[in-house]
Amino acid sequence: MKSNNNYIPARSSADLFIRILDVWISLTGMIVLSPLFLLIAVLVKFSSRGPVIFRQLRVGRNDVDFVLYKFRTMYVRQPQKQSLTVGSRDKRITAVGYYLRRFKLDELPQLYNVLKGEMSIVGPRPELRKFTDLYAEDERVVLQLKPGITDNASIYFKNENALLAEQADPEAYYIKHIMPVKIQLNRHYAEKRTVPKYVNVIIKTLISLVSRN
Repeated sequence: MKSNNNYIPARSSADLFIRILDVWISLTGMIVLSPLFLLIAVLVKFSSRGPVIFRQLRVGRNDVDFVLYKFRTMYVRQPQKQSLTVGSRDKRITAVGYYLRRFKLDELPQLYNVLKGEMSIVGPRPELRKFTDLYAEDERVVLQLKPGITDNASIYFKNENALLAEQADPEAYYIKHIMPVKIQLNRHYAEKRTVPKYVNVIIKTLISLVSRN
């Protein structure tokens, strides 16, 4: 891990209260939504061959890798020419996976990541190491936060897949045009993170899920 001269001191009181909210929201969500978890698991299992849960290493707080959990939305043994999904009808995505992704239901298993303390409800979306290795020194400040299920960048780029589908080289476009904006939005949250901002991102996320704009 590289040193970072842009260290943001931890705000102990805010961090403690946010952790309490994380545990409460994730535990409550897993209990209340357990019937939905079961339904999705059945749909994923019987719609295509492969495991119900998709596991992948992502970069977490302090540049440490952790295992991210999602409901599987892709066919297994598909050629991985790129790590990004493009368009709403990427051929690698299953029929059930399309709707899980559309309504962000594939992210629900990350409540377990939150409960374990590897993630927060709100924080920078965890990237693959191939992308974080490209961060400039001053951009690595976002790795001092726990990654989250949602953030301002996710809301801003809610149609990211459709945007990438229009590009000749989606990964190059992501690195050059999208990733810098995401980092800037997350740096802003990192520098001014408070409990009200945490709640505000959650509210905006819920609104974005039901809004076309």
